[in-house]
Amino acid sequence: MKREESEIRSDVLTFYVDEEHSGLSLKEVLYDQMRLSSRLVRKAKRKKNIRVNGNRISFHAILRRGDIVEVIMEEEPNQFEPEDIPVEVVYEDVDLLIVNKQPGIVVHPTRRHPTGTMANALINYMIKKGESFKIRFVNRLDRDTSGLIIIAKNPYAQQELSKQMQENKVEKIYLSVVKGVIKEHKGTIDEPIGRPDPDNIQRKVYAQGQPSITHYEVIDRLDDATVIRVKLETGRTHQIRVHMSHIGYPLIGDELYGYVDEKLIKRQALHAEKLIFYQPRTNELIEVTAPIPKDIKQLIEKLR
Repeated sequence: MKREESEIRSDVLTFYVDEEHSGLSLKEVLYDQMRLSSRLVRKAKRKKNIRVNGNRISFHAILRRGDIVEVIMEEEPNQFEPEDIPVEVVYEDVDLLIVNKQPGIVVHPTRRHPTGTMANALINYMIKKGESFKIRFVNRLDRDTSGLIIIAKNPYAQQELSKQMQENKVEKIYLSVVKGVIKEHKGTIDEPIGRPDPDNIQRKVYAQGQPSITHYEVIDRLDDATVIRVKLETGRTHQIRVHMSHIGYPLIGDELYGYVDEKLIKRQALHAEKLIFYQPRTNELIEVTAPIPKDIKQLIEKLR
């Protein structure tokens, strides 16, 4: 039994019991087949939001072919004010929204940046579309890094994508321009990264840091600069910036770790270009790409 795509709701997870799964208990279906976390199940159970054929039944009840299991995920209200900031959507489905963040925009409100953030822009986007879901950022980007950000529309999507991140099943590919000409075609940096001084935002490579692995490949060699694609195996804060600076090829425009020349570019030349992952509900392989922004294109032309 299948439901039309237009009827699928972001806040409802549905499992149709077929011949193969007939005879399983409701508990087994929730945990083993629907892959729900204990936290999500406990919350839905407490709110009386687990139904079979529209009714509440025992967790240990045996399911039969044709039964429909539904878990309703009640949404928590957002605490952000809407702001009319453009949002470039590159992918959207019932569970996910992926946007191409422009440089200079903070992802989430902070004490220093209480407004003008991606969160404020997304609330405005939702209102225009007549949607309402809690904003759950699956990944983050620095203010001056452009590129792809994933927003989960429900706790299940967030749970599954976070799990994919932890299991290194999400490919995160960046494009960057670094100072200096890298001779080898590709390389891997496997050095721990940490924050020795908790009062200083700056990270560095040092023995007590967390394991961090960065793979890079040369795309183009310019005048005392190199265009590289970077694939992250781990996701530490400032990882690409710290690692490339550590091996002597700092990012152009990076005030914290790199080489600054505002005639070339007014921010670090780093762009989250591609994401490859599995759609949490359907397990379909999704690949999304954000075009190289204008300021990085201009930088490459200046250095060619």
